[in-house]
Amino acid sequence: MRAIYRTGSRNFTVLSKQTKCFCLDNTDVKLDYTQRVKLMELTVIQKIAIWAIPILFAITLHEVAHGWVASFFGDQTARLTGRLTINPVKHIDVMGTLVVPILMLVFGGFIFGWAKPVPVDARNMRHPRYNMVIVAMAGPIANLLMAVFWALIAKIGLNLNAWFGVPLVYMGQAGMMINIVLGVLNCLPIPPLDGGRALCNLLPGQLGWSLHRLEPYGFLIIVLLMLSGILSSVIEPVISFVMRWLMVLFNLT
Repeated sequence: MRAIYRTGSRNFTVLSKQTKCFCLDNTDVKLDYTQRVKLMELTVIQKIAIWAIPILFAITLHEVAHGWVASFFGDQTARLTGRLTINPVKHIDVMGTLVVPILMLVFGGFIFGWAKPVPVDARNMRHPRYNMVIVAMAGPIANLLMAVFWALIAKIGLNLNAWFGVPLVYMGQAGMMINIVLGVLNCLPIPPLDGGRALCNLLPGQLGWSLHRLEPYGFLIIVLLMLSGILSSVIEPVISFVMRWLMVLFNLT
């Protein structure tokens, strides 16, 4: 499943009412949730160190979730091919998981990333159409759960000393943002995104098939929506809402 999350010359936004400050090497590192966290002021090595683990697990567990749920409904294809593992090595697509994200992180702009799709065969399921809806939405749900996990990491970091706390807060914020954006984006009703595949199975016969036929052009449609600004206008309010909810839940406000 392709994923798009934004970084580069722009900073991601985390909203809150309070400011936390640490002092590291006589330099104030301000963790102000009312402003944009300036991750892009870090060195290339620091940026890669902060984003690497959240990116790997956001993409990997998203795919594994599809396989786990498919296995629950009777399709053991992912299990038989050794893909029901959280070991990122089993899921890495060298180009999509490593080369492209690193290059885009270094040079700025939009980061595109993807892992090897977990194989799923709906014919092995008890109720293929409706089971596939749940299988498709398992990916975004997994991302929401991971965003909760990274919010907990950020909360822990805020209560530690600067040497341990600052990296954890940066990584926690990166993990929250990656997973929220990935989850929200994949809910869009455009195949091959998860929301599109779920909708294909929910719509009656010909309508579902007609939407499914858009899948070869789905990635192009997403890029055009992104470049036109329509994509951000649609998903940013949802992303902000989820981020605010997580911050209230973990008392980050």
